[in-house]
Amino acid sequence: MTIPEVHFKRGDYSLNPDPNYNFQLNRVIQWDGGRLEDVQPVAGRIRSSEDWKRELVLLGDRALAEERTENAIAYYRMSEFFMYDGDPDKKRYYQKAAELFAGHYAAYFDNGWVERLEAPYEDVRLPIMHARPEGERRDVIVLHGGNDSYYEEFFFPMLYLAKHGFEVYLFEGPGQGGVVRVQGKKFTYQWERPVKAVLDVIGETDVTIMGASLGGMLAPRAAAFDDRIQRVIGWSVFPNFLDVALYGEIPPSLRGVLRLMIAHRLRRPINAVMKKKMAAEPIVDWAIRHGMYAYDAPDPFGYIRKLDDFKMTDIGPKITQDVLVIGASRDHFIPQALYKAELDALPNARSLTYRLFTEKEDAGAHCNVGNPKLVLDTVMDWIVGVKRRDEHV
Repeated sequence: MTIPEVHFKRGDYSLNPDPNYNFQLNRVIQWDGGRLEDVQPVAGRIRSSEDWKRELVLLGDRALAEERTENAIAYYRMSEFFMYDGDPDKKRYYQKAAELFAGHYAAYFDNGWVERLEAPYEDVRLPIMHARPEGERRDVIVLHGGNDSYYEEFFFPMLYLAKHGFEVYLFEGPGQGGVVRVQGKKFTYQWERPVKAVLDVIGETDVTIMGASLGGMLAPRAAAFDDRIQRVIGWSVFPNFLDVALYGEIPPSLRGVLRLMIAHRLRRPINAVMKKKMAAEPIVDWAIRHGMYAYDAPDPFGYIRKLDDFKMTDIGPKITQDVLVIGASRDHFIPQALYKAELDALPNARSLTYRLFTEKEDAGAHCNVGNPKLVLDTVMDWIVGVKRRDEHV
């Protein structure tokens, strides 16, 4: 049966003065199914996690009352994003969005366009959505998100790729989506382990792996340890999570000092500094608290220290596959000063392609959130080009 046409929104909006709230509000609209006309009037009211929760839940309630289920899913799903771990509403609204999603898009599963699978991994089961290709199969793509993703966000990118001849396995790993929210499985930097579990279940031996955001570090890491992965796509430059965090929050003059303090395990002074920042900045407070939960760390020091494990620069020379790295010219999370570190860490890649998307393309924000179609078209062209080269080798 023919997969329905997939259409993406395009746009990059200035909705909130805080860069992180602004990005996440754009994400609500562009990736999650929200509407600009709903989000724009309330965006300026959001100055804290409490504001975020209140406004997004109200949008969800209104959309559901008006039988706009697609919009309600978006608002409920993202309403829990800035809720603190331990807030009972966090799991409640996550599950509400997931249940609405399952019901609203049931026809995709009933008609056989998408099937659900699971991969046993340690003491949990990793959920997988599988979309079969329309027409002749061009490649197999294993797709996953990053630090704070939900795999439902990639449902339509998965279908778009399948519509164009790609078999796609979309999964959530430890620390992501329902795996952490419902099953309680925390992040691991050894991403090759959950990827192995997925590859063992799907039985493919020649795949492209594509990871978004932090997945831009996790996917290359997995490729370094599994030769079933032949092509690697980092949908975001992400060389080292600690470096990303330091560039975002710490003045240049203090970064070396803080790294030295971390190396010498100066827990007490680092905790004191971070708790002061948490008290002064709501976004930092949420980020540290969520990080402690998702990364299974006892305190801010423990979380920050773990971030240095989440890097691809140390294993980069082991990566011998074809690699595509996708950047963004105005990424508020990842400064361009870090881009060179990732590209330089891949000296043995069979081929290395770097594409920087820009504001003029509505793709300058993190993960090019304003123009997903452009990214996916670029990815498909790259895969086809690499495989065509191999046919003539």
